[in-house]
Amino acid sequence: MGTPTSVRTTTSCNTLLSELQQIWNDIGETEADKDRMLLELERECLAVYHRKVDEAANAKARLHHSVAAKEAELATLMAALGELNLQSPIQTEKKSTSLREQLALVMPLVEDLKLKKEERIKQFAEIKTQIEKITGEISGYSHLTSAVGFLNLEEQDLSLRKLSEYQTHLQTLQKEKSERLHKVLEYVNEVHYLCGVLGLDFGKIVTDVHPSLHGTRLEQSTNMSDSTLGGLQQAILRLKTERKVRFQKLKDTVASLFELWNLMDSTKEDRSNFVRITSVLGLSELELVEPGALSIEILEQASAEVERLTKLKASRMKELVMKRRSELEDICYKIHIEPDQSTTAEKSNAMIDSSLVDPGELLANIESQINKAKAEALSRKEVMDRIERWLSACEEEKWLEEYNQDDKKYSSGRGAHINLKRAERARITVNKIPAMINNLISKTLAWEDEKNKLFLYDGARLVSILEDYKLTIQQKEEERKRYKDQKKLQDLLLSEKKAMYGSKPSPRRSNNNVWKANGHRVNGNGSTTPTPHRNSAGPTAELLTPRSYFRHQNGYFKEMRRLSTSPLNFVAMTEEDAISFSTICGSEPGSPLQG
Repeated sequence: MGTPTSVRTTTSCNTLLSELQQIWNDIGETEADKDRMLLELERECLAVYHRKVDEAANAKARLHHSVAAKEAELATLMAALGELNLQSPIQTEKKSTSLREQLALVMPLVEDLKLKKEERIKQFAEIKTQIEKITGEISGYSHLTSAVGFLNLEEQDLSLRKLSEYQTHLQTLQKEKSERLHKVLEYVNEVHYLCGVLGLDFGKIVTDVHPSLHGTRLEQSTNMSDSTLGGLQQAILRLKTERKVRFQKLKDTVASLFELWNLMDSTKEDRSNFVRITSVLGLSELELVEPGALSIEILEQASAEVERLTKLKASRMKELVMKRRSELEDICYKIHIEPDQSTTAEKSNAMIDSSLVDPGELLANIESQINKAKAEALSRKEVMDRIERWLSACEEEKWLEEYNQDDKKYSSGRGAHINLKRAERARITVNKIPAMINNLISKTLAWEDEKNKLFLYDGARLVSILEDYKLTIQQKEEERKRYKDQKKLQDLLLSEKKAMYGSKPSPRRSNNNVWKANGHRVNGNGSTTPTPHRNSAGPTAELLTPRSYFRHQNGYFKEMRRLSTSPLNFVAMTEEDAISFSTICGSEPGSPLQG
């Protein structure tokens, strides 16, 4: 059964055909003409149907092509965006057979994916732009290619995975950029510090490396390329080398400055003007951070002062030579050695006045002698310290002898108990003298063996002085023993005299006994008796020390031998005289203690 539209069409055609036949009948057309015209009419209708069918077929083909194209575009977009979980709605809608419906289903999804693709392209373009920018900054090239144009060649992969790769690469570049910027900043700060210490133009040095390191334009980014980092490293190396050279130069100049100041006896006011310069001696190269501390101006200022003092030194050379010679003599006097006689004041004056020698060379020679004397003093220190302790003990021995000869030492006067305590300490010290002498001789001989030369003290060999001192001690002890024997004989004779005459001897200061000026006493029978002298070689003989050695070495032993061989007439000596003589001799020495 046909559709209402086809029924209406058939009715209309039949009506029109009946009306056409009636018209033909009225006209009187023949049957043949009617058949011919009906045949033409059928042909025309068939042509119209064919044309309409062709048009419809073409429309269907176009729709089918559009659907296929959209499906292909959809597949391409899904592949490019990585949307692998999506499916075509045409395949899911089984009931949808119309091409128009299929096209209507796929069109919205395609449009959504197109928008998503555009957004994804913008994301890629932004990331790629940053990548290209950072890459250019790292490589040192500021020219950037179009990121969008670059992405047009890679539209087939706009997936999130690819986007994540770009983001990871961007983060890596950003980290590298940060590290490079930090390193550039570190290098620039070090260059700034070195330029400050050296007094150089920081802007010029970093601009020579790259203008962006000292640029004033805000839009100019800091260059962080390998060439810039290398240039900064080379600049730092050059500055450090220059700092080392200048530091050593300034240090040498300051050392010369101090030497000249000490030589010229410069005042504190003159030195105070160079406090900033001289402070370099107390610092290391790395500790010198004050701006301008190693500038050319500082070096020139120090050099100018050295040059000025050098000229002044030349005009005062004679005075300086005399001063340094005096210092040499002072050092030699303290350590008791003879200074070099070739540079005595008289000889130095004569040589300078006669221009036989350059004053500078003469001063250098004296300086060398001073250094040798100082080294000699250092090597002799241990022996000299022992000599000082020995001499101090000798002073105590001398004081003790004077104390023993004092008739009022036991009085109750003020300070008697203090002297008594000192006498006790002095006896202990005196008892240590023999051990001191032996130790000092051992140390001196060891020094002579080590240095392979004699240890001289004021021109004489110290060992000889010590041996003579030991001989003096030995002779003193012998005199004391001989005195004891003679005193015993005297006591025996006095006892016999008392028994013979039955009376006591006359008083000590009777008219019968008169003291002569030469130390001999005239007895009643006209004979003379020598009395002990404080400076004789008897019990109170002065012991030889380095301070008295040269004063006594010629005449001392002659006098000692003369006095020691003279007979003592104790027969004519009274008991009171013997007691007085015993008082003068002092106490007997104890056994030596090891010092």
